[in-house]
Amino acid sequence: MAGGGRARRPRARVQPPSIRRAAQTLCVSLAVLANAAAGSARENWRVLSAEFSEPTTRYGHAVLGDDVEYGSLLIHVDNGGSGASRFNAVQQKARFEVRLPLTRVFEDLEPRLWDVTGDGLPEVVVIETDVENGAQLAIYDAEGQKLAQTPHIGQRNRWLAPIGAADLDGDGNIEIAYIDRPHLAKTLRIWRYEGRKLVEVASLKGLTNHRVGQDFITSGIRDCGQGPEIITVDADWSRIVASRLKDGTVTRCDIARFDKKAGLTSALACKAD
Repeated sequence: MAGGGRARRPRARVQPPSIRRAAQTLCVSLAVLANAAAGSARENWRVLSAEFSEPTTRYGHAVLGDDVEYGSLLIHVDNGGSGASRFNAVQQKARFEVRLPLTRVFEDLEPRLWDVTGDGLPEVVVIETDVENGAQLAIYDAEGQKLAQTPHIGQRNRWLAPIGAADLDGDGNIEIAYIDRPHLAKTLRIWRYEGRKLVEVASLKGLTNHRVGQDFITSGIRDCGQGPEIITVDADWSRIVASRLKDGTVTRCDIARFDKKAGLTSALACKAD
């Protein structure tokens, strides 16, 4: 299960153009930057961490409190010390970069390391925004290759706020939940990863997890012993809501009054209802 109640936006500073251009010459998109002694084998990579780079103001939506977004994604990996045996295993470390075209940005707090494929290893899940068509949820593998994505919302300055990833209905497949346009449509959408595609399986209106200008997202996934539940707030920010997926349908249950100071800490710890 992956997800959290308060993912904060890292502080970023836009570099002067001359510095940005110099930095860009040092990066090779989707290239391995590895120890030369380790060779260039690209197998069994696992994601260790990920971060955004190349802050930019070319979009200017400012939904997260400022007009700084990001132009590239850095994925740090290793191979877990793979080799013919544990006695001659060589640990390799590498870095892959995904650099977006000027028509796109990562409009996000930070990359999420969620297991989407169900193999026990994390993929990198991000919000990727087209300047004309709005946000989409995108999934990258350890080498920076895009595995799957949702459609763009379809309009400039339209955003989505991720919640988490888990097998929400017990069928063995991983589902990803997010709020579509948390300030406007306020719609929970659930997508299932199937065959290198994301397929929408359910939706429910009247829920949200973000206010314009906040540098955090208010939601998560919990399991209090009866299966995963999606924790958000209702559309007017008065109640904490737990939603469940079963047989392709989402049902909701109000579980507590929402207090902005307390947030969802108790609810996500199974102490709210």
